[in-house]
Amino acid sequence: MRGTGHANHKPVWLRYDAAARRLSLTLHVQPDARRSEIAGPHGGALKVKIAAPATDNRANAELVEFLSETLAISKSAITIRHGATSRRKLVEISGGPELMTKIAALK
Repeated sequence: MRGTGHANHKPVWLRYDAAARRLSLTLHVQPDARRSEIAGPHGGALKVKIAAPATDNRANAELVEFLSETLAISKSAITIRHGATSRRKLVEISGGPELMTKIAALK
């Protein structure tokens, strides 16, 4: 229902482990974009366009930089856990539950 407060439905691309204080994001990354931006949900992932080529780890470095700036967190809090060489990535972010609100607002 609309307007009833907090939604109980979480996006499938977003998980939070309270015990570990860690957020897991499933991302679909599109390198070589005109600019880095969040494009929205895409096949069970959050699509992120990155303004860097996929060569020499440049897109991954730009992804970490973009998430750091967008979420106002340190780059050291962000780890690409799986998929460093593919478009589909599992990214882990260390932090408290307040990150859930920031990330959910991105879509």
